Amino acid sequence: MTTNAYVAFLVIGVALVMLDGLIIYQSGKRYLQGSSGDPATGASMSWLVTVLFHLATLGVLALLSTIDIGGSDLPGVVGRLGVLLLVLAIAHAITLSVLSRIRGEQEAEAVINRKQRVEPEQQGTTVTPVPGQAGRYPTASPSIEQQAPYTTP
Repeated sequence: MTTNAYVAFLVIGVALVMLDGLIIYQSGKRYLQGSSGDPATGASMSWLVTVLFHLATLGVLALLSTIDIGGSDLPGVVGRLGVLLLVLAIAHAITLSVLSRIRGEQEAEAVINRKQRVEPEQQGTTVTPVPGQAGRYPTASPSIEQQAPYTTP
């Protein structure tokens, strides 16, 4: 492969990686901001994941540039770009799963924090349990006819 074909592959590859990283960062920032409500948290977590994505895919790009694929210039560049696009698709899917996992952890933490804020207020009150329901905080009373909750006709 000539120098021109090599440089063309690297330029196109870097442009694809940067474009995909920008899409991941912008989408990830909005995706993570929706779960925690804090824009700074969503942006920082998305930035960390995007930097990892860039480092990994640019490393793969550098490795792909040294592998001999195809005989002449055009088939070699097209073959390398095809492999790069497949690797980018896999890296994109992995990055989306990482963002999804981070959002799940943020939502779980938000639920735990909400429950901790609500429980101290409820600890001082005493609720008489409703017959037919277990627990300290019943949510529905049993039906009068069947003496059990949620009966259907």
